[in-house]
Amino acid sequence: MDAAYISALAALSGSAIGGVTSLAASWLSQTSQARIQRLAEDIARRQNLYNSFIEEASKLYGKALVSNTEEITDFVGLYTLVSRMRVQSPSRVIDAAERVIRKIVDANLSPNKTLADLHDAKKDYEIDLLIDFSEACRADLHQFRS
Repeated sequence: MDAAYISALAALSGSAIGGVTSLAASWLSQTSQARIQRLAEDIARRQNLYNSFIEEASKLYGKALVSNTEEITDFVGLYTLVSRMRVQSPSRVIDAAERVIRKIVDANLSPNKTLADLHDAKKDYEIDLLIDFSEACRADLHQFRS
């Protein structure tokens, strides 16, 4: 074989290998970036969902402590948030959210509280119904950061 052919084949082979390598690196980079973007969006979506639940539960709990209403429609928003959590959150978060709802219902069925009652309850850590839920959410979100 002629030396010119060998040189031409070597150059073409080098170009082909370089092109394939560049293509593979670009594809891997794009795939990795897309995965990171999806993960960031999932974290943000869960954070917003958890924040909405905390806000809604806090409002209903505060209302339940001072007035005994049996308005089931007040709980629709809270149950909607829990249903959304069932789609994307682990069972620990959902169980904690359901316990929060039960505590709010119990507060609605119990006598109204005074400021002195709340002061005594705070000493016994009875008033902060969102501790378990918050910790479950933190654990859920922490798994993505590791």
